[in-house]
Order: sequence, then structure tokens, then C-alpha cells
Amino acid sequence: RRLWHKPYTGWWSDKLVKHSMYFHALRERLRAAEHRTLQRSSELNSILEQFRRAIAETNGSKDALSNFSDETQKLLKELAHRKPLQVPNIYHHMPHLLNNEGSLHPAVQAGLGRTGVSMVMGIPTVKRKVKSYLSETLHSLIDKLSAEEKLDCVIIVFVGETDIDYVNISFSFLNSGLLEVISPPASYYPDLNNLRETFGDSKERVKWRTKQNLDYSFLMMYAVNKGVYYVQLEDDIVAKPNYFATMKNFALQLATEDWMILEFSQLGFIGKMFQAPDLNLIVEFIFMFYKEKPIDWLLDHILWVKVCNPEKDAKHCERQKSSLRIRFRPSLFQHVGLHSSLAGKIQKLTDKDFLKPLLHKIHVNPPAEVSTSLKVYQGHTLDKTYLGEDFFWAITPMSGDYVLFKFDRPVNIERFLFRSGNQEHPGDKIENTTVEILPFSDAELKTKEKYKRTEDRFYKLAQFEKGVAEGTVDPAFNPVVAVRLTVQKDSAVWAIISEIHIKRIPG
Repeated sequence: RRLWHKPYTGWWSDKLVKHSMYFHALRERLRAAEHRTLQRSSELNSILEQFRRAIAETNGSKDALSNFSDETQKLLKELAHRKPLQVPNIYHHMPHLLNNEGSLHPAVQAGLGRTGVSMVMGIPTVKRKVKSYLSETLHSLIDKLSAEEKLDCVIIVFVGETDIDYVNISFSFLNSGLLEVISPPASYYPDLNNLRETFGDSKERVKWRTKQNLDYSFLMMYAVNKGVYYVQLEDDIVAKPNYFATMKNFALQLATEDWMILEFSQLGFIGKMFQAPDLNLIVEFIFMFYKEKPIDWLLDHILWVKVCNPEKDAKHCERQKSSLRIRFRPSLFQHVGLHSSLAGKIQKLTDKDFLKPLLHKIHVNPPAEVSTSLKVYQGHTLDKTYLGEDFFWAITPMSGDYVLFKFDRPVNIERFLFRSGNQEHPGDKIENTTVEILPFSDAELKTKEKYKRTEDRFYKLAQFEKGVAEGTVDPAFNPVVAVRLTVQKDSAVWAIISEIHIKRIPG
């Protein structure tokens, strides 16, 4: 049975990747077609503008237009008075790029230009005055890849320097296709010496973070058509064994979810995964505000714009953003650089989750307001468990205690799973507790005779057995307003909930 299951799982993962790559390619072809249409439109507008200028220079002279037919003269006059709308583009925010045709072409591009992979990893690097960590970072990433994985990814090193001699350093793996090195032309960067100082940052720091935003953008533009997923890394990290398979499998598990960022480290911009088609939106947003704020703030603003309601409170906004930005624990990457790329800055940042054992399981659940009558122990709150950040730990449950998940809006649920206890405290399991749901409406519910109903209109669907409660939801109950766990008898032990999964029906 196990021998059959493993190849089947691998076959299914490959199938999902192929479908993802197919849809990504289709999406990019549509995007390219749209881009070509905009280009043609721009070219036509340019021709029209030339006509207008030519006509304006003649001052409507009949002699100048006498060689044209009456119909052509009429058309030219109409064109001269038609004013097109100005379509915003990258050059509105980066007008200096128009000064050089090669501003968006890498000055250095080494490697085989591999495409069609599952994952692209981007590493920006610059000269460091004290110590470079790039070599150790690359060894850590490459040495932990299997032979098969080395064929399914590409690592792009972006050298944010215009000193060509510095960029042209020898890297192994360039000839295998696994590694690529790129560097931007000097004309890509605007004048960074007259930036407005904001948020109390010094002139040097504002310049550093602004250039960093531009570096990330160039790297993302180069990477967008190479693979299904893009992972942003830094040049001073180490990776955990099996990091590639862990990231890929986690992304595949969330194939039906509408996520935007998967976080495999809690620090800065390390280990942030995006779906490749989303990179265009991110780059456009960065270009609009690259002078204003650092990259992590800009990313948070994108999420806010996408899902937050200004009429709701901050907690509601955070719940909505949590469905787009999903944190994986424990962290797969650790920051090891002591000397920052910002000259003179010592950076003693380490990821505290890097070596922690995983005592809970992560799922994406529908945005909900969570509450409980149970007394929480040592900050292991229900909110964190629901978001996949921690396990929930509570002091001895008593009859009548509850755990409630009230959805921000009614949800169509396919199935549910609640698992109690963990490997450090296997005895802290939940028993004698029911799983109940509250339908949006039960007026026409034909199956309600099959389920016990509480006085407050909840229906009992399942009960914990050996510390686990799981089951499917009868479609007749959908959409659902809330899910509740209700303790039926006093417990002799404390309670841990290590896994919560309320699976929505896709679409």
C-alpha cells in the first residue's frame, strides 16, 4: 500500500505543477497580448501626434493639403482635434528610463536562461565593505537540493552594482542551468542623491532602502516568466535540509486557496514566496512608491488595498490579510549576516522559529472572529492556532465551555478537522466535546431531522474520538455562519488543539 501511495502522490504533485505551469503560461500569453495591444495603441497615438503637429505647422493651409483627397483631408482634420487619454505606465514613475533604450536590459546576464521550472529563487547582493556571505548562502541552498530538484528550479543572483568587473566573477553551476547571474545597467537607476528623508531615516538609509526597492523590482521582472513560484531570499542566509520540497509541497496544498504571499521565515524579506503572475502587480506597486517606504511596508499596503475594509477595525483587516499572507512554521531559513549591506550597520537578527520543533499543523481557514470560554495558558491563544502560528493550550475544560469560530461572511464548507494533543503533551486531548455548525438559514433544511439541534440553532455534526473530530458537511447546511466546539462533560486534563482545518468548497 505504501509503495503504491508514494508514486501516486508524486504523480499527483507533478500533475498539479504541470497544470499550474500551463495556466501560468496561458495567463502570461494573454498578458503579453495585452501588452502588445497597448504598444500598438501607443504607436498609433504617436503617429496621430505627428499628424497633428504636421497639420498645426501648416496652419490649415489649403495648399499644404491640396495633394490629398477631400476624404483624407476630412479625416486628417478629425484626427487633429481628437485628444487621446494618457495610459499610465512604468515611464510615468521612472521617466529617466526613456533616456536610454537599454535601461531595462541586464548589463550582465550569465547562465543558460532556464525556464519552465516549479520554483525560481532570487538573491539580490551588493558589495559589502566588511564581509560577503554570498558564497556560503549559495552552498547552503545548492547542497541541500537533490539531483532532481536541481533540474526543477533556478537560482538568480542579482548583483546590484554597475561595476562590471565586480559582477563578472566565476560561479560554478552556471553551465548546468541551475544558477544565473544578472546585473542592471547604470541607466536603470534614477538620481538617488536628492531623495526626501522620511520616517526618521537618515539620508543614507533612505538611499539604501530606495535602491533596494529598485533591485527587487528588476530581479522580479527578470524572473516573472521562468517558473510557477518565485521565492525572495537574501545573500546572508542558511537553509534547512529538504527546504525545496517543503516549500513546493506547502504551495501545492494551497493550490485552491487565493493566497498572495507564503512566508517561510519571519524575518524581513527572507523566504517570501509569490505566484509568478502576481509579480507584475507587485513591481507596478513598488515603482509607484519606491521612494516612499521600504519593501516590507509596501507589500503590507498591497494586501491592505486588496482585502481591508476602511469601515472595519484593525482586527478585521488583519484577519482578511491573513488569508492572503500565510506563515509556515518552523522557519526554513536563518539569517546569518552580521554586517548589513547598509554601510556601518550591525545586524544581529536571527529567526527564533528556525530550530523549533513543529507542535502544530498549518492550514488556511476562512477569515473568522474566534472566541472561547476556556482559560488560555501561557499565551497559546486560539487566534494563533486558527492562523496556523501556534497550538492552543487551555486549563481543564468544564461542561458548557466552548470554542467558537464566527466567520466574517457565510462560508460553504466541505469538511472539517480538529486534532488535540501534540508530541510534547500527548495526554492533553479533548474528549466529550461536540462539533456544531450554525447554518445561514435552516428554513428549508430537509436533513435537519438527522442531526440534533441546540436551542440556539446550532446542529451537532460530530464528536471528538481519541482526541480527533473530523467529518464532511452536508451541502444542505451551506452556507455556514459559525462552527463551535462544545464541551459536554468536565475534563480531568488540560486541552491542546494542535490542528484546525475548516476546508472551504473551492470556488
